[in-house]
Amino acid sequence: MNKLQALLFILLFGFVSTMSLHAQSTKKIKIEYAGKLTIDEANFPGAKILTRDDAQQVHIEHGGANMWCDKAIHYSKDNFIEAYGNVILKQGDTINMTSQYIEYSGLTELAFASGDVVMKDPNSTIKSDTLYMDRTRQQAFYRSGGTVVKDSSGTITSKIGRYYMDIKKYRFVEDVVLVSDESTINSDYFDFYSDTGFAYLYGPSTITTETSKTYCEKGFYDTENKVGYALKKAKINYDNRIIEGDSLYFDNNKSFASATNNIKVTDTINNSIIKGHYAEVFKEKDSVFITKRALAITVQEKDSVYIHADKIMVTGKPDNRIIKAYYNAKIFKTDLSGKSDSIHSDQKTGVTKLLNIDNLSSGDKFSVKRKPILWNLENQMTGDTIHLLSNNETEKIDSLLVFENAFIISRDTISKNGYNQINGKRLVGLFDNENQLKQVDVTRNAQSIFYARNDKQELIGIDKSKSGSITILFDNGDIDEYTRYNQIDGNLFPESQFPEKEKFLKGFDWREEERPQSVDDLFKDDPPLELPIIKGLEDYIPQDDFVDKDMLERIKNAKKNTTTNPGVASKAARNLPKTTKKEKDEALLKKKLQKTPKKLILPVKKPVANE
Repeated sequence: MNKLQALLFILLFGFVSTMSLHAQSTKKIKIEYAGKLTIDEANFPGAKILTRDDAQQVHIEHGGANMWCDKAIHYSKDNFIEAYGNVILKQGDTINMTSQYIEYSGLTELAFASGDVVMKDPNSTIKSDTLYMDRTRQQAFYRSGGTVVKDSSGTITSKIGRYYMDIKKYRFVEDVVLVSDESTINSDYFDFYSDTGFAYLYGPSTITTETSKTYCEKGFYDTENKVGYALKKAKINYDNRIIEGDSLYFDNNKSFASATNNIKVTDTINNSIIKGHYAEVFKEKDSVFITKRALAITVQEKDSVYIHADKIMVTGKPDNRIIKAYYNAKIFKTDLSGKSDSIHSDQKTGVTKLLNIDNLSSGDKFSVKRKPILWNLENQMTGDTIHLLSNNETEKIDSLLVFENAFIISRDTISKNGYNQINGKRLVGLFDNENQLKQVDVTRNAQSIFYARNDKQELIGIDKSKSGSITILFDNGDIDEYTRYNQIDGNLFPESQFPEKEKFLKGFDWREEERPQSVDDLFKDDPPLELPIIKGLEDYIPQDDFVDKDMLERIKNAKKNTTTNPGVASKAARNLPKTTKKEKDEALLKKKLQKTPKKLILPVKKPVANE
């Protein structure tokens, strides 16, 4: 073979190969069966009109897809067909679509269906007035309202919907609503996987059940197992409790929620708030557990009460809430504060208990037990157990009880190192309308040390005595009058003659440095707090246009292959969807996201209570 022959062979082989590839890529629409064939050049130039007979419908095949209809108009040159009446389109075992009308291009593999369109796959069903289908990309699209039904997950409606057949994924946009037997979901943007029932919510979204309402602007919900994960302005409303946090995990089977970082639980009935950075809420058990800078706030009209501890548990029905704060518990209001190992507050009875946990249980025989302590104005009170009794109607403290080893101390108004002191078995205190101590009774084995002063506040002497009981009357926090009962002994010593070692009663423990002076002081002993990084969901990325560059290129090539007249429109471009305002907004958002560097966010496919 000479060079010229070889060159001709190469050119001829290349031409044949190109024609073969082109023929493979542009398979012709085949008519498998038709009852009647009609040609009407006047009304349908270049077309064959195919009609069914009594035996069966017109049967059409293209690239593995089969179509049946009552009537079809076939444009063989354009490789295009219009199907009318009881149209059925099947693609393998995955897609089965029925409608009243379909037009289909064998060049672009684009289909447009209208009239009671129903598309089914093994996991779900799409219903719409019009539906676009791209067999090349395996996608279906509607833009004028549609419904998707999944037996176990419910029914989803939206203005715009898109189905990615290969990954069994739906993308819904605008007025998205999922309704099931257990819940209703409303969202702006909604991704749904039909094989798993996983739903991803973006934009303002709510999940409403019989017992709860969850709001977020980014979230995940497993519609099969009824569990979810909410981020970004996340909030759950459980009838009488509202849970807010950076990250919320919820299980609607158990009416359970856990929250991480910047948590706020609001009791809408009892007007109280709990804060912290990790919480668990059991609605059916009426319980809330919270830790990491846990703070319970009983909101009052004039002066709210704050309780802080390592851990706080709130239990009981709305009319019988009980707050249990334990490990390094503290209480604060502007005129009263306290500290103990644990604090129990019963909102129904109005009793707040300051209790100590036996430190010997830790196994340390040399541990020092710091007694529960309470401060009111200038007075410090300690004892084995302290009870505060409040009037729930007036929101004021009525009285206090100190059980075992009661001790009250106040610094002398002038002397820097002088302390008025009383101790005994039990202490009973009464408060006035301003929540100030107005009377204290110390009973059984009472001892006292007083710095006695005259009207000019001159020191008369130091009074030390023992008696059966002592009653003290206060005026603006200062001792105004005291009375001893069954006094055993007592002396008034000049300050110079009072022994230094006698200046303190047994058990004296002045703890002013521990006193909280503000809400912030409640946390001053806490270790440094490091909030966990929350694993989250990918930010919403707007979908590409259904009519994209690839589709437009296919349409352009189809026109080249079917007509040489530039003024004649390609049948493959008929009925293409126009871009809606919502889709334009998505396109703008996508451009912004492409220009803005993404933050590193770990995607989550399942709900996780993160720490």
